[in-house]
Amino acid sequence: MNRLILFILMSLSLAGNANAQVYKSQIKPQWSADNSHFWYRNDLAKGLREFVLVDLKKGNRRLAFDHSQLAMLLEEAGVNDVVAGRLPLEQLRFDLSNHLSTFRIKGTYFQYHLKTQKLTKIDKPVDAPEQPKSESNHSPVQRAEPTKPYQASRDISADGQWRAYIHEHNVYVRAVKGEEQPIQLSTDGKTDNGYQSVYWAANSNNLISFRVQPDEVGQVHLIESSPNEGGRAKLQTRRYALPGDKFTTYELNWFDLKKQLQVKPAVGLIDFRNPRLRWTPDGRFVRYQKIDRGHQRLRVIEIDMFSGATRNIIDEVSETFIWTEHVQNLGVPLVNWLKQTNEIIYLSEQDGWRHLYLIDVASGKTKKQITEGEYIVRAVDRIDEEKRQIWFRGSGRNAKQDPYFIQYYRVNFDGSGLTALTEGDGYHQIVYSPDRKFIIDSYSRVDMAPVHELRRVGNGRLVCELEQADTRELEATGWKPPEVFSAKGRDGETDIWGVIYRPRDFDPTKIYPVLEHMYAGPHSSYVPKQFSSGNRYSSMTDLGFVVVKMDGMGTANRSKAFHDVCWHNLKDAGFPDRILWHQSVAEKYKWYDTSRVGIYGGSAGGQSSTGALLFHPDFYKVAVSSCGCHDNRMDKASWNEQWMGYPVGPHYAASSNIDNAHHLRGKLMLIVGELDKNVPPESTMRLAAALIKANKDFELIVIPGGGHGDGGRYGDRRRKDFFRKHLLGLEAPDINAVP
Repeated sequence: MNRLILFILMSLSLAGNANAQVYKSQIKPQWSADNSHFWYRNDLAKGLREFVLVDLKKGNRRLAFDHSQLAMLLEEAGVNDVVAGRLPLEQLRFDLSNHLSTFRIKGTYFQYHLKTQKLTKIDKPVDAPEQPKSESNHSPVQRAEPTKPYQASRDISADGQWRAYIHEHNVYVRAVKGEEQPIQLSTDGKTDNGYQSVYWAANSNNLISFRVQPDEVGQVHLIESSPNEGGRAKLQTRRYALPGDKFTTYELNWFDLKKQLQVKPAVGLIDFRNPRLRWTPDGRFVRYQKIDRGHQRLRVIEIDMFSGATRNIIDEVSETFIWTEHVQNLGVPLVNWLKQTNEIIYLSEQDGWRHLYLIDVASGKTKKQITEGEYIVRAVDRIDEEKRQIWFRGSGRNAKQDPYFIQYYRVNFDGSGLTALTEGDGYHQIVYSPDRKFIIDSYSRVDMAPVHELRRVGNGRLVCELEQADTRELEATGWKPPEVFSAKGRDGETDIWGVIYRPRDFDPTKIYPVLEHMYAGPHSSYVPKQFSSGNRYSSMTDLGFVVVKMDGMGTANRSKAFHDVCWHNLKDAGFPDRILWHQSVAEKYKWYDTSRVGIYGGSAGGQSSTGALLFHPDFYKVAVSSCGCHDNRMDKASWNEQWMGYPVGPHYAASSNIDNAHHLRGKLMLIVGELDKNVPPESTMRLAAALIKANKDFELIVIPGGGHGDGGRYGDRRRKDFFRKHLLGLEAPDINAVP
């Protein structure tokens, strides 16, 4: 088919969806100043609208007024061209105690009695107090010190008598007044391993300083072959830490001025992240968080600045990894110091699920595991120290629901009073009333349009239903939602969840090739969970492909065991689970052709999609990989050491696409931008070199000036043509031919 005709047909097929709307998909509440009610406006089909009033005291929802009656009264009052379903009301307010509403319409102000339906013109009302703003999901988390903490000076002691400084890489102290000779406290500082950043204790006798050894991080080079302004190619060079590179190390040293004593506490070198000291308000204790390189040990260490004694307040060790890097959407750090008590709220997966723990700082013991069970804490929205409560989001607690759905909860510090604020079968988002006594709970699924409910915060119970989104106009265009599908993973017990997108003209009597959109970065989960009126894969499904996406083992937001599959083994990428998932779909649907499965992805998905043809070529037949990190030794240390560990060992080579390039079977296309500042493009080029050395056929597309992405429009066209050729048997038209 001529490419232009195909494009026009695809555009026309999408036009219906683009113009169709989903109504009542959102609620924008307007809260009353006295927290007795709120109102909102529903925009409806054909440009109609309605105003809805919710009485919080009575717990009911109703139309704010008889729209037809009000329109008639407005016309009688001289307001022309008023349509009941399109009332252009502005500055709408309600006084429910007196059954009144006020508003402006076409420049005139009116008062309307809700019971007697009497309409009265009024002067511009005195401005009411500003309406309180709705409280968002993310309320501030309290984690500061009880009082203003002791601020350690880097030079002058607290009593003002001494100045500490670094001279010739060592720590010196001298009197602020007088001509006494300076006191040298350290002698082991030297070039490239000298002392930096002196911190006084509150007693003006003790100090801390770090002896610092610089890193040995190398550089990455990019060639801009085609600058916009023309001329010669440009070289772009920057520092870029790779797994195994030597990081800056910090050796903590403790000094006693009177005794002229230097002690190196047995706390180990800090070789990952800069040290950040946290002082107690009295200045006696200093604490800091230490994550060992390789992410297998996390400690909160305390040093007594008067005696030099050290202890671990928290000391967690894992045989695999502690998720410390790129922990997304938690809302708070793993370690949260409470403001009013000597306690810590700690997030940990030590029992196999991500949960909250209450730590007693004085003893270093766990006072209480606050949350527990086979579900995880996804985010902490608020820590309320006054009421000793935590407001958080979790997933997996509702056994009959998709385990990735977000639900909202509240729990006391001692683990009691766990209250579910939401419960509907879907992915939830909430808005609090200004007094935080009610929530508007909106939830949806990819196969269910949003539902809105009013719920009571105190007990989480439903007050009243508000709206259910109206999709009739969208469905009239032929739109259908994707199908949610779950199947057992490699252990025969764990459910693997995914979605299936069918072509618009789907015919169950036909046989369809399958494309899997692939991303398995262990830092998150990726299958869509919320409703969308679009089809993110329509450009592929309109070509005649079924497109699927699933989260296999090794990705996040499930149990620790589920997540641990990625450890030292990124080549796994959940493929054993993915293949079983495909096969389960094929068992249910005869139109699902597992003999023609293609796969594509970018970045970590670029690594995995190529890995599909290297490690699972009996199942996957075609792959297009964009901007892939094809060897974890050549990608950023921060991400790769979290999952592949430290030090670098033979397991890195085992997961390398470059080292395993000779295993290639099937059809492979590689796309890379020459100016990729995320994953060095040399990773793709070295894979190409390894494939050439192994005498393998593949296609390579280099995008001049391109960054970290899939090649833009050109890459998209070439990717589609590649799949059409190798999965549908359709040659791409000669785009270079003379029209």
